[in-house]
Amino acid sequence: MNLLEAIILAIVEGLTEFLPVSSTGHMVITSSLMGIHTDEFTKLFEVAVQLGAIMAVVVLYWKKFVDFKSIQFYLKLAFAVLPALILGFLFSDKIDEMLESPLTVAISLFLGGFVLLFIDRFFQKPEIHTEPEISFRKAITIGFWQCLAMIPGVSRSAASIIGGMQQQLSRSLAAEFSFFLAVPTMAAASGYSLVLKDFQMNGTEVKGYELVLASTKNITAFVVGNIVAFIVAMLAIRFFIGFLQKRGFRLFGIYRIALGVVLLGLYMAGKL
Repeated sequence: MNLLEAIILAIVEGLTEFLPVSSTGHMVITSSLMGIHTDEFTKLFEVAVQLGAIMAVVVLYWKKFVDFKSIQFYLKLAFAVLPALILGFLFSDKIDEMLESPLTVAISLFLGGFVLLFIDRFFQKPEIHTEPEISFRKAITIGFWQCLAMIPGVSRSAASIIGGMQQQLSRSLAAEFSFFLAVPTMAAASGYSLVLKDFQMNGTEVKGYELVLASTKNITAFVVGNIVAFIVAMLAIRFFIGFLQKRGFRLFGIYRIALGVVLLGLYMAGKL
């Protein structure tokens, strides 16, 4: 992976991480189209670049994250992230296998689009409008919904927002709680890839951080990529909250269906 490819993937990550369109799916497809999807550093980068995106959440909502008097907020996130941590650890090999399948991404994007077309009709009377109203039971239920995103193309953002709406949260609060939940979830995924997971380098197994430090090119791609993802994610989050309140999910559903059709066509044509 060269620097330009890293920047392109970082822009894709920043734009799509908090939108209900699947950032992982978009990065898998983008790296596949660029012909670098089997590269070990690319596999690491697609997870580790999330660090930049989650820092955008921390900065935008910094008052929430540094309010240490509200211990329940941190406990809710801890409970909500548990399902992803446990299931992610148990099925990590299967998830890695699916991540290498553009066909899985294309099908998930296509089918998920139909869900988003009609989801606004099902949750029209929210009862919870502020974070303190979210119970621990509701938080962990949203955490289980988030686990659907372990299937590439499903979208962590969409799964957790829909889970929040199913638990009677308003659309805007469900989106914000999805952002908050992204921080421990993605930090854990990035930390696992950097510190614990093994990658191949010249026939030898190395940890993710060793792969990053293996060359100046990798270090530069990692640092620049996370900076780009941070900046782009800041803009995407600001856009998404306002758009969701006014327009709902329908346009995202149409986009997913159209993209899914294009990707399925490319796959059948042997271009993907």
